Amino acid sequence: MTHTRADTIREFLTAHGLAGATRTPLAGDASVRRYERLALPGGTTRILADTPDPAADLVPFIAIGRVLDRLGLSVPQVLAADTAAGLAVQEDFGDATFTLCLDRGDAPAPLYALATDALIRLHAGFTDADAAGLDLPRYGAGLFVDQVMLFADVWMPLVRGHALSDRERNDCAAAWMAAVEPVCAGPRSLLLRDYHMGNLMRLPRDGVRAAGLIDFQGAGLGPVAYDLMSLLEDARRDVPDDLASAMKARYLDAFPALDRAAFHRAFAVLGAVRHARVIGIFARLAVREGRRGYLVHMPRLWRLLERALAHPDLAPVAGWFGRHLPPPARAAFVIPETD
Repeated sequence: MTHTRADTIREFLTAHGLAGATRTPLAGDASVRRYERLALPGGTTRILADTPDPAADLVPFIAIGRVLDRLGLSVPQVLAADTAAGLAVQEDFGDATFTLCLDRGDAPAPLYALATDALIRLHAGFTDADAAGLDLPRYGAGLFVDQVMLFADVWMPLVRGHALSDRERNDCAAAWMAAVEPVCAGPRSLLLRDYHMGNLMRLPRDGVRAAGLIDFQGAGLGPVAYDLMSLLEDARRDVPDDLASAMKARYLDAFPALDRAAFHRAFAVLGAVRHARVIGIFARLAVREGRRGYLVHMPRLWRLLERALAHPDLAPVAGWFGRHLPPPARAAFVIPETD
């Protein structure tokens, strides 16, 4: 008889005294991870995480979580784990994401201030020793450019009906490198990479611990501007300009020695990288998997990308766009339905 994934999960739960738990699937994100809420007698709940690539997922989640916890930040405690099988039982932070809080009418400024303060705590406390203890990717110009080329490899063929030529692709990579390399020379810290309101949980705790951090297993080491940019230039929701400016000022006031002009340049350039890459990701999900729900965010992503491309430090990339991707092939382009 074939031993299935379901069998492995049942055995794992039984081994940890959770065989009687009621299991309810939770909505996922754009990844292949799966989560279930486990309801135990007496009302206690836990989260079951099912990760198909534990070496790149569960193992770093546990290691990074230990560091974040030491810094005084809230992360789900891992109560049981089988890293070889890619299974873990975690503390349940509930359902109150910052996104849900905003959608139900909570005031935005305190939530964004809390999220910004959590980043301040992280960047103030994270040390070289912490970095040395974590085997994480280092986000320099080369890695950022490799990742943003997803846009060239997914969006451009959709628009043009064929892939870029080698020369066109090389020119694209060179343009991005010219913009990205200078901004990667500044201060670095733990880069959570997907820091937005949907990945923050409102908890009944004091101070920055009221922000519960999740979905940080893909973290790396990189420029300090990246995560604040990810928060304030969110692919999924509009952030008013005055609120974004206030949060940038809040962050910079916490680090008076930081070069403000360099920070703002990095913010703009890394924003363009992220927005272009996410456009490629959402397009790929629509074309390859038929997951078209993310396309509702495309107009916002294009607005953010176009605004970033107007920054002087992105002139090489804006020039490439002007030559190879005229405006009608940008936000106005509609990804066709697939069979």
